[in-house]
Amino acid sequence: MSLTDRAAAERVARVDALLDSVESLPDPGLTVDALQAMLDLYGEALARILAIGGDALGPALVEDELVAYLLLLHGLHPLEVSVRVEQAVSRVRSRLGGSAVEAVTVADGVARVRLRRGRGGCGGAADPSALLEEAIRNAAPELDRVEIEELGPPPVLITIDALRRPGARTS
Repeated sequence: MSLTDRAAAERVARVDALLDSVESLPDPGLTVDALQAMLDLYGEALARILAIGGDALGPALVEDELVAYLLLLHGLHPLEVSVRVEQAVSRVRSRLGGSAVEAVTVADGVARVRLRRGRGGCGGAADPSALLEEAIRNAAPELDRVEIEELGPPPVLITIDALRRPGARTS
């Protein structure tokens, strides 16, 4: 059976919702134990696949979003959290509607991002902070927090020449 990336993402969301439902049962113990045993078994199998494939296999596997999710779930993702966060930020840069990421740091379970808001931008653009946070959380769910420091747009600089010439452009 081969799922499209969208169908796989929908399946992951459904599994997450079902797991939340199981945890809310009056006595989820046996069900949670069975699920944990299955996850442990799958995690061991994935670890063996990675060991058999050597150093080259891990980076190739993370190109697939679903496989990367499973590796994250089992603590087997070959890329450091800081690298995954940087990659996530890079993937959403073009969708930030004129805003720019000025700095990204990851330390002690916290990703910190400095975001410089653009001037105006597209009215239809998504909230840059929300986009960044979602991308980072998806790439590094083991983080405790994502902190986004928002800075205003850079000041408009007007040259003396521009003041002397009516209709001249500012920079």
